[in-house]
This record gives sequence, C-alpha cells and structure tokens, in this order.
Amino acid sequence: MSGLVAIGSFAAGMLGALTGLGGGMIIVPMLTLAFGVDIRYAIGASLVSVIATSSGAAAAYVREGYTNIRIGMFLEVATTVGAVGGAFIAGLISTSAIAVIFSLVLAYSAFRSLRPRAEHSIDGPPDKWATRLRMDGTYPTAAGKQPYTVHNVPTGFSLMFAAGILSGLLGIGSGAVKVLAMDQAMRLPFKVSTTTSNFMIGVTAAASAGVYLHRGYIDPVIAFPVMLGVLAGALTGARVLAGAKVPALRAVFTAVIVFLAIEMAYKGLRGGI
Repeated sequence: MSGLVAIGSFAAGMLGALTGLGGGMIIVPMLTLAFGVDIRYAIGASLVSVIATSSGAAAAYVREGYTNIRIGMFLEVATTVGAVGGAFIAGLISTSAIAVIFSLVLAYSAFRSLRPRAEHSIDGPPDKWATRLRMDGTYPTAAGKQPYTVHNVPTGFSLMFAAGILSGLLGIGSGAVKVLAMDQAMRLPFKVSTTTSNFMIGVTAAASAGVYLHRGYIDPVIAFPVMLGVLAGALTGARVLAGAKVPALRAVFTAVIVFLAIEMAYKGLRGGI
C-alpha cells in the first residue's frame, strides 16, 4: 500500500506546486476515500507533506523571481496564529463534521477558480500599506520583468487568518484560500500568488503540525511515503510552472476539487468517515 500512497502523493504534490494548494487538498481525500485512513491521521500526514512541499518548491520559486517574500512574511503572522487555533478546534468536533467542512472549502475554491483574472494587475492607485511596507514588485515573463501593485492589504491580512484556521483544521496548508485571497482580494498576478503561497504554507503547516504530533495523529508509516511522494511531485511541478498556462492550471484545479468535494460531502453526511 505504501507504494500506491507514494504514487498518489506524487500526483498530489505536482498539482499542489502548480496551483499553490500544497498537495493537502488531494492528500486528505485520497487517504480517507481510497485507503480508508482515519481523517485525523490523514490530516497529520498531509501537514507533514505540506511542509515538504513548501521546502521543495519555495526555493525554486524564489530563485526564479516569482515569490514576493515581503508579502509572504507579513501575511504569515496571521496564518500562523490561525493555524494553531484551527488545530485545537479539530480536536473538538467529529470526523464527519471535518469531512463536510472540507467539502465546502473545496466547493468554494472551485467556484472562485471559475472566475479567472488577468495574469497581472497594474490598475488603480497603490495601497498605502503596500507602499509603506514596499510590497509592490515584479515577476518574470516572456517579454521581461512585469511590474505589479498590491491592493487591499488589510483585507488580505484578515483572510489569511481564516486561511490559517482552515490549515490547522483540515491539514490543507490553506494554500487554496491563500491563492484565492491574494489573487482576488489583493489582486496579485496568479503566478505570484501561487508561488508566494508555496513560500508560506510550510510555516503555517508546522504551527498546526505540532498540535497533531502532541495528540499522536502523525503516524510515520503513513506520513513517510506521503512526504516523499509529495516532495518529488512538488519539485517536478516547480519546473513545469514557468512554462505553464494559467487557464490550464485553473481547469485542472477546478476539475479535481469538484470531484473531491462531492465525494467528501457524501461520505461525511453518511457518517462514513
């Protein structure tokens, strides 16, 4: 079974690196639905894999010039606090409730991903907080470095707190919410939000993983093949991203999470998880 888990984790890691999900969106449903793993242990393994994904992909993205480190460090304050809170909440509710919440997050993410934006955003006056914190930047394109401005910094910070709670509660690294928040609310270019999310999710996951480890929900037999598979997939995905087309990323993102949302909701409502 470990070999199959590693193969599935490789695919999840690649998708996570390409979309900023961190692989957790796929890992938790895969382990619970396909392999019958208790969802709390699946979340624990997912958090370990999210840390590995961030470590594997973030370095490549920073080197290539996509990641906005200033934005990532600023927003990480909110997500880390939220992640610890979410991990404590996870111990207070049933596994079926966690599955249903997971399905709702998946469905919402799919809905938002169907509303694509332009690849870059330079319209409108700059946000005063973005200017004060020097968050505006550039990212590489085929035509050279493309400048962009950051908007709605307070809104983005608030959304990152919610993203942290979801990370600790669901073991997803909150990559989906982070990408959607930075892409939609802060109006960052999609590749910048994706890569900055990968830079952030490792710290967010580590904050909540400590709580799961203390409660005994991180099983090395499950977490080890998941971590190796996701890490290999993340490194592969990082190489693919530079030449990838954003509409294709959104199409893959939407198709996968819609299917998983339906399955998780069905199992959760029936009490099968």
